[in-house]
Amino acid sequence: MEEPGHRHDSEESSYELYTRGIELLDSGDFAAAAVPLAKLAAREPEKSSVREALGRALFRSRRFGEAAAEFEAVVERYPTNDFAQFCLGRALDLSGHSDRARRHLAIAANLRPDRRDYRTYRQRSGLQASKGTC
Repeated sequence: MEEPGHRHDSEESSYELYTRGIELLDSGDFAAAAVPLAKLAAREPEKSSVREALGRALFRSRRFGEAAAEFEAVVERYPTNDFAQFCLGRALDLSGHSDRARRHLAIAANLRPDRRDYRTYRQRSGLQASKGTC
């Protein structure tokens, strides 16, 4: 018999899933953060904030291909989201898709020329391309 007021994970509200995911993400438990955020992304795939948070959790869990898919969903909806462009570029680069990565890193750097980190990764990506190395 279930305790009054106790709900199963499947009954968690979207707010509860998001809050738990962000708390885990902020505490550095990236793999655990991906669980509630993935549930929420499946429930509400149009929510870019959820997809971006899930992408961050997956990226920090070194699941770069999956992270790229989440950031790509954000970029498709909001192409001027510099952070999503940057993260997509990084995830693509780290999953072995350097050619595609360079485009997104360049877009991020052009959207936010004040971001030194964006410029640095764009330059590194360009140097690797010119040397023919990965």
